[in-house]
Amino acid sequence: MSFLTVSVTDKGLVKEKNEDSIYTTVVEKDNKKVSFSIVCDGMGGLAEGEYASAKVLNAFVEWFEIQKSLLFEEKTSFDEIKSQWANIVKMQNSYLIHYGNNKGIRLGTTVTALMIIDNTYYAVHVGDSRIYEISDSVHQITTDHTLVARDLEMGNITKEQARKDPRKNILLQCVGANEDVYPEFITGDAKGDVVYLLCSDGFYNLITEDEIYSNLKSKELHNEEIMKSRAKMLINLNKERMEKDNISAILVKIFDI
Repeated sequence: MSFLTVSVTDKGLVKEKNEDSIYTTVVEKDNKKVSFSIVCDGMGGLAEGEYASAKVLNAFVEWFEIQKSLLFEEKTSFDEIKSQWANIVKMQNSYLIHYGNNKGIRLGTTVTALMIIDNTYYAVHVGDSRIYEISDSVHQITTDHTLVARDLEMGNITKEQARKDPRKNILLQCVGANEDVYPEFITGDAKGDVVYLLCSDGFYNLITEDEIYSNLKSKELHNEEIMKSRAKMLINLNKERMEKDNISAILVKIFDI
């Protein structure tokens, strides 16, 4: 199993700062490869969103740098990974609350991370950034932690109503804004010729799943140059449709060698 990965980000049309933080890497040892990617979207309605997103992202990147050698040497236990990731979220949540209290502000960030190893993917997720799995269709594998997503799940609104609902950016939880945070953990089979898309809400708000599929399906993404070009095209499409938020995406393509 091998990977192609690219990352793209744009501050968008309105905001002075880019409050998204993104990171992707592939490491290799003895012909074995591990992919790790993360998107954090600082809360635009709160203060210092760019600091919150960078702080949480850096904590996860530091974890990966420390743990990556063990990932090659030992059978990966998702229970252990979940425990360590949950602790990172808890520690960063407490830190950002304390930091905000000292400065008299509130700040917070989403966090959505994906690690792929041994034909398996592992993810941790808080907020409304997303992970999509793109194979013969587009499948969202994370759940939006938003008021509108909860109403949709309860059957109070339709999917089309949810797309247009003015409350769709109201989060039920993020890292740093409240005392309690409950990360979502996901695992599944990682297969060849599949593309994983991690993105902030600015990337998916104004484009459709059909547009994601037609541009990001695996058979057309032959190299990283094409991947980056397609991702940038979708960012520009969002801007043409007057997306006001920061716009970020990471693409991870799996292929067999």
